[in-house]
Amino acid sequence: MARSEFSAWCLMLGSAILGTLTTVLLSGCQPPVPLSTVTLAAAAANETVVADVDKSKSDSGSAADVSEFIPPAEVIESGKEWPQWGGTRVRNNVPNAKNLPESWNIGKFDRRTGEWDGSKAENVRWFSSLGSQTYGNPVVSGGQVYVGSNNGNGYLKRYPSNVDLGCLLAFDQKDGSFLWQHSSEKLITGRVHDWPLQGICCAPLVEGERLWFVTSRGEVRCLDTKGFHDGEDDGPVQNEVARVGDLMNSGEGSDYEDSLSSLNQGELTKSLTKVLTDAGSEPEGDIEIKTLAENKSWTAKGNFGGVDRTLAIKQLGPRISIFKTLSVEDKQDADVIWVFNMMDELGVSQHNMCSCSVTSYGDLLFVNTSNGLDESHINLPAPEAPSFICMNKNTGEVLWTDQSPGTNILHGQWSSPSIEVLGGVPQVLFCGGDGWLYSFKADGGKDGAGELLWKFDCNPKESKWILGGEGTRNNLIATPVAYDGWVYVAVGQDPEHGEGEGHLWCIDPTKRGDVSPQLAVKLEGDSREPIDHKRIQAVEPEKGEAAVDNPNSAVVWHYSLADQNDDGEIDFEEEMHRSCGTVAIKDDVLYIADFSGLVHCLDAKGNEDGTPIVHFTYDMFAQSWGSPLIADDKVYIGDEDGDVCVFEFGAENNEPIEEINMGTSVYSTPVAADETIFISTKDKLFAIGKPR
Repeated sequence: MARSEFSAWCLMLGSAILGTLTTVLLSGCQPPVPLSTVTLAAAAANETVVADVDKSKSDSGSAADVSEFIPPAEVIESGKEWPQWGGTRVRNNVPNAKNLPESWNIGKFDRRTGEWDGSKAENVRWFSSLGSQTYGNPVVSGGQVYVGSNNGNGYLKRYPSNVDLGCLLAFDQKDGSFLWQHSSEKLITGRVHDWPLQGICCAPLVEGERLWFVTSRGEVRCLDTKGFHDGEDDGPVQNEVARVGDLMNSGEGSDYEDSLSSLNQGELTKSLTKVLTDAGSEPEGDIEIKTLAENKSWTAKGNFGGVDRTLAIKQLGPRISIFKTLSVEDKQDADVIWVFNMMDELGVSQHNMCSCSVTSYGDLLFVNTSNGLDESHINLPAPEAPSFICMNKNTGEVLWTDQSPGTNILHGQWSSPSIEVLGGVPQVLFCGGDGWLYSFKADGGKDGAGELLWKFDCNPKESKWILGGEGTRNNLIATPVAYDGWVYVAVGQDPEHGEGEGHLWCIDPTKRGDVSPQLAVKLEGDSREPIDHKRIQAVEPEKGEAAVDNPNSAVVWHYSLADQNDDGEIDFEEEMHRSCGTVAIKDDVLYIADFSGLVHCLDAKGNEDGTPIVHFTYDMFAQSWGSPLIADDKVYIGDEDGDVCVFEFGAENNEPIEEINMGTSVYSTPVAADETIFISTKDKLFAIGKPR
């Protein structure tokens, strides 16, 4: 089979297929009103107030105390929880989980009805339905499991499955029962900022009863993990406004005009009653309608779905929209603590989506803003907006921002930060949209800025960025991993750009300044003048420019290709390709999957001369988006065909002992906690474990 057959990104989101899919699924489905309009509607009803974060409670000048952060070893020692992407702030997906199965059978699902035949299922504790496309990784903490997805399952009556949302879902860890959902309505600007059907693509951070994540709307949100099940509306955000439903103006003969007239007369029509009933808010008894502005704004006071409340009703363009304020009665909705809108407050313009799995250090929260290009893939709408920010995790106050990639952002910025004490200094690692890895001191900064420690260009200087993935210059989509004093990261691009040349780096984080492998210079006779980094191509030889070795290079070793069979030729399986994946390392054995579907196993220490030691590569014959899980002396890696390869851990084990199909694509990374493997497929979450 020719490997080129696998080069197109065919399931997600190649533009032709995705455009057709979007048209089919969303035909006739109107985009929701932007939340700014919703808030105004609620305010017009004099009912709801969304409180601002009380920034006066934070200490903007405080630095994180290392002692405040639980060391990663203590977090994972019991193997009971996996509370963020990568498990800990160092992002190495190697939990101390035990008694995990090496094989399982998910049974069969009827493609038409979704009905499950579990007669042949093995080692499946439970499964829960997700949306129609899921790219978020599971997080396990406090007896609950969290996954980002879209609204394809329609858990909330007020948001049926044909309404496109970004959803963060919470399930009970014991039986997979649905607990609550945070719903992010789509941005009115459309796919340039909020690509259809992608949902929430990041993983949340959970600490105790608090959860932090980034929405598809470019917001950083802090939630109460218990939701409203604890009988409290935590704050400072309280009485949050939520959509109940809409009555669309479907044209001549519709009940739209009659409904406007009836509202002016203090009555609900059958059509409006049906909207409320379908959303689980059926009117009961007498309902008092009050007109605030004729044909424009009303309130409805009474009992709705068994709860006494006042609704806000607004005429907004081609629809009549109904809103409520969330309360402790709304058990299936999320309880929001604070919200920070990066688009409004910082001028960020994310490309296609906002996606960053945040992490913390003491009271500090670190976030990649996802600032990127517009639909032209050439213009940068917000060149002054920050790409990386540090916040107070308790209040949502921004402590410092950084714009290091500047105008050199290649596409989007969707990576996630990692943190470790390296060389005695707490460092937070940020993957810039220019293909550089940046390290900042993990503290509260000074005068609104972070302290840059070092930066590393992860692309060869003569590599070139070409639209659509045709070039050799790459982004950083993976998350950097800290292991035994060194840092590891691979380059990649948006999967829509297909396969291409890749690089995996091992970096010494104790150096300072520009620690790239080479420097870009202008040759003028015998002189070499340093030149600033350029977005498309750092070094253009035809212009008298050259790449010279950097005496301050932090490269420990570099892997792009290796002639493993010593035949003098480089085969496809002997190359490192673009990767969305993050490395996982245990006992100096490193695993990573590239987007071409190759599993690479290397020695994490490499050779003293800076060359890699490659133990083996294995071809899964399907593109891989995720990262390896190393646990219980096994390695688990999923692919786009829906197969999960299971290897015995160790450099000598170059063939999987099992390849288990999950029914649909596995875009995410398996995680393990409490003797259970959690895998989110394209549309389901599985809890896999041996019988208790």
